[in-house]
Amino acid sequence: SAVPTGTLALLGTLLWAPWWALDGAPLGELSGDQDFQLFLHKNLEFTRKIKGDVAALQRVVCDTFQLCKEEELLLVRQELGIPQAPLEQCHRRTFQMESCFNQIRDGLRTYHGSLAAVLELLPGHTGLVETLQLDAANLSSNIQQQMEDLGLATVTYPTEGPGPLPTFSSRFHHQVGGFFILANFQRFLETAYRALRHLARL
Repeated sequence: SAVPTGTLALLGTLLWAPWWALDGAPLGELSGDQDFQLFLHKNLEFTRKIKGDVAALQRVVCDTFQLCKEEELLLVRQELGIPQAPLEQCHRRTFQMESCFNQIRDGLRTYHGSLAAVLELLPGHTGLVETLQLDAANLSSNIQQQMEDLGLATVTYPTEGPGPLPTFSSRFHHQVGGFFILANFQRFLETAYRALRHLARL
């Protein structure tokens, strides 16, 4: 299902940036705006829904392959080199809105692509994985649209490792790879959710 234009557009302003240093409309003014509150609450619900879908797939991986705990798989993770989509442009105190938005948008595109490995792994859950891919694509395109509306420069960061999916040398490596793709995506969504919730409470 499509999401209102501008989804997560303000997300970057919330991730570890000092509140008083942000440009644009004061948060107090924004928090009193009914349209803005509606936008926040719709997108909190949408992000919660995506998180629930990822969690459901994580349970399937746990039940099907007995892969449930990250700490037991860290050595294999190092071997596989499964990337975590970077968000460091959103964490720095020298926060740059354009850079942060670009990284969020690019991160969603990375996960959209990475989920293809999960799709291969769980043929019995194709519908759920494809829904996740669609949701990630919707969020990414909404951020792109919001950036264009705001006149922000859109830059695609060179990928340092993600790019094409890794070639898994064994079925087990493929399973562990799917486990970490979902774990990383869930962390990405947790950050997004916390940021939106914080702004909604102001």
